[in-house]
Amino acid sequence: MQLGIIGLGKMGGNMRTRLRRAGHDVVGFDTDPTLTDATDLADLAAKLDAPRAVWVMVPAGDATRQTVAALADVLSDGDIVIDGGNSRFSDDAPNAALLAERGIGYIDAGVSGGVWGLENGYALMVGGEKKHVDTMMPIFDALKPPGEYGFVHAGGVGAGHYAKMVHNGIEYGLMQAYAEGYELLKASEHVENVPAVFKSWREGTVVRSWLLDLLDRALEEDPNFDALTGYATDSGEGRWTVEESIRLAVPLHAISASLYARFESRQDDSPAMKAIAALRNQFGGHAVKELGGGHAVKEHGGGQGTDSGTSGDSPS
Repeated sequence: MQLGIIGLGKMGGNMRTRLRRAGHDVVGFDTDPTLTDATDLADLAAKLDAPRAVWVMVPAGDATRQTVAALADVLSDGDIVIDGGNSRFSDDAPNAALLAERGIGYIDAGVSGGVWGLENGYALMVGGEKKHVDTMMPIFDALKPPGEYGFVHAGGVGAGHYAKMVHNGIEYGLMQAYAEGYELLKASEHVENVPAVFKSWREGTVVRSWLLDLLDRALEEDPNFDALTGYATDSGEGRWTVEESIRLAVPLHAISASLYARFESRQDDSPAMKAIAALRNQFGGHAVKELGGGHAVKEHGGGQGTDSGTSGDSPS
């Protein structure tokens, strides 16, 4: 089958390679002249035989929306566009409607697999009309891992990106649990070889997973993570998952907490923790650290019931 791919970065470039290995004819476009097979989107469309299919793998948001709008001008009735980026599911209906005005089909595809997808295959969660999904199944089959797992037609337009959003929200929670377990093991006076503990969990335990395998790999490379700082960004899906939990009144305790932990990681000196320290000092006279020439610990007797150093709330 023939396919155009727009965006040949780590994911898009590897997808092009995997599809070519499976015997598909792939024409890629990228702004990097060392990677591209076409000079622009019009040239990409000209290099494809009708009915054409084009897979978009560019950053979510404006870049994807602009690319979809540009494709509406160079593609024709009967063609199909697939958005395989991490777009918010709410972008899919407007994209589909814009393309439908020209008779162009639309599929949203949540893609998981990262840089390992080239060899292992990509988990695909797609949304769209059945006739469009059926048309693209040879491509999906080549990209997904071998076997019965790794692909789902989740529903109509938007369902693929919605499923991927929830997938990434779960991923946040799993990573946070592994990370907290790591920190507790490091703090313990009983465990002498923390990396070995994680390695032992890779077989025969209920917590084994690909994420655990990757954590073990990271610990082999840097057992104490000395080369890293404790700063974690978020790419949006965790926030969107929590927003949906609020809209639908579905409690997401672990996923919400993991998102907030990422926010906390970006604070060198947490304002919230400063407020907590101040309150503990006010009601309980607990020691605080003040910034001066160094960190000086000073006792203050602020608040009710602090003459004895305790109050009804002092354990907080």
